[in-house]
Amino acid sequence: MVRSRRLYERIRIMTGLESEETQVRRAVCPGSFDPITNGHLDIISRASRLYDEVYVAVMINKSKKGLFDVEERLDLIRQVTAEYSNVRVESFHGLLVDFCKQRDIPAIVKGLRAVSDFDYELQMAQMNNGLSGVETLFIPTNPTYSFLSSSLVKEVAAWGGDVSHLVPPQVLEALVRRLRKD
Repeated sequence: MVRSRRLYERIRIMTGLESEETQVRRAVCPGSFDPITNGHLDIISRASRLYDEVYVAVMINKSKKGLFDVEERLDLIRQVTAEYSNVRVESFHGLLVDFCKQRDIPAIVKGLRAVSDFDYELQMAQMNNGLSGVETLFIPTNPTYSFLSSSLVKEVAAWGGDVSHLVPPQVLEALVRRLRKD
């Protein structure tokens, strides 16, 4: 994929299709990621093939107590996305559209597990577009992960269930350590 992108860019330059400034295609994958799951990773991976830069934006909600604090989530996400050279991981609080404006990000990428997700996400997409013109791209979740959520992973893991097939190894290790402490 990277090689074909380089070839495409080379052809654009040689044929004069290259503009003075090459527009970098950016998108953001927002969420709480407490913790990041294989479903999240699937969406991030697919977005990384569609965009030049993908920001994984971890939402800070001080009124909610997560299993992992924001810094731990950022670290875990950085570890499990290290293979994607075009993925950046940051936290934010406030409106997602403000995060997008500050970084010149015109698109939000969201995974949809079920029709029920669509109802809520469509309202958010329309609000975000109305506030700032930011578009939302919906990617259907891989059926393997259609039931998966961070909340379910935490609940099953807390009761001693096997979630090793639902999260990356680094996340599993962190989950086991955290749940042993509690």
